[in-house]
Amino acid sequence: MQKQAAILERTEWAEKPDVWHGEFEGKHLGTNVSVMFYTTEHIGRGPRLHKHPYDEIFIIRQGRALFTVGDRQFEAVAGQIIFGPANIPHKYVNLGPHSLEMTDIHVTDKFEQENLD
Repeated sequence: MQKQAAILERTEWAEKPDVWHGEFEGKHLGTNVSVMFYTTEHIGRGPRLHKHPYDEIFIIRQGRALFTVGDRQFEAVAGQIIFGPANIPHKYVNLGPHSLEMTDIHVTDKFEQENLD
């Protein structure tokens, strides 16, 4: 069966109409890529330490983040792309002073996450 083009409306993935925050799973589009859009204006906020059984790619669109990936910790800024290998614990927080906006690409058709803290 040949794949077909598809369009997701913002109302189908976004949690708010004016902020890039929400997600969609690739299984609904017939693809092995799921995407999370993350935005926070709160300094120090971010997801808790966790891991996935698949690779993840983080695109920093705006702001600064402190990343922990395995035993490495580093600052990432707008325009940088971070690679997180499968099964490696990771987390990030907004360093401020402004909003952090990211697009996280999960190389899977559905989200799976094991929280570690």
